[in-house]
Amino acid sequence: MSIREIIEGKKEWRAHVARVKGLPQDYQIVYKEIQKYFFKVGPVELTEGTGLLSGIIDLFEEGAALGKGVLEVTGSDVAAFCDDLIKDSETYADIYKEYVEQEVNKATKKITDKSNKTK
Repeated sequence: MSIREIIEGKKEWRAHVARVKGLPQDYQIVYKEIQKYFFKVGPVELTEGTGLLSGIIDLFEEGAALGKGVLEVTGSDVAAFCDDLIKDSETYADIYKEYVEQEVNKATKKITDKSNKTK
């Protein structure tokens, strides 16, 4: 990553944060909880710019402009709202699960190969 890309990334993030701060207080609170949730769950695309998070801000700005409360936009189960947004996205948990399965398969194969050789 070049210095130019780092600088551009910081500019984009600052603009993103400014948009969040422009939302009504209840929207800001829910947005921050969604952001925390995504950072814990780990959708891979989250680290590729601010696309997913910007889309949420777009939705929130539209809801606020229509005078809706944030839970009218997300529904009362915010975690379910988040899960629905990333249901078709690969997560870091998925990647780790695949890694563990591969390691277990390698270890099982080695054990099987050793036991077949001793027969």
